[in-house]
Amino acid sequence: MITVKVLGPGCANCKRLDQMTRKVADDMQLDVSIEKVTDYGEIMTYGIMSTPGLVVDGRVVSYGRIPSQGEISTWLADAALATA
Repeated sequence: MITVKVLGPGCANCKRLDQMTRKVADDMQLDVSIEKVTDYGEIMTYGIMSTPGLVVDGRVVSYGRIPSQGEISTWLADAALATA
């Protein structure tokens, strides 16, 4: 199972990133656990200074912007290959 965390306080961009990530995972039919992290203390442990952030299997892959669906797809595919 791939573990994904969406980092952000719940702003519109954070919600959009969460929705996009869920859609990409569903479209790819991957077994993904997606968690929203809204606690600023926990967000800061990832070393990001701006949200939204995206963490895939413990690795920060994006922050401060909304990545494209293609980028999200690539990160999830890479994580799926790593866990296979």
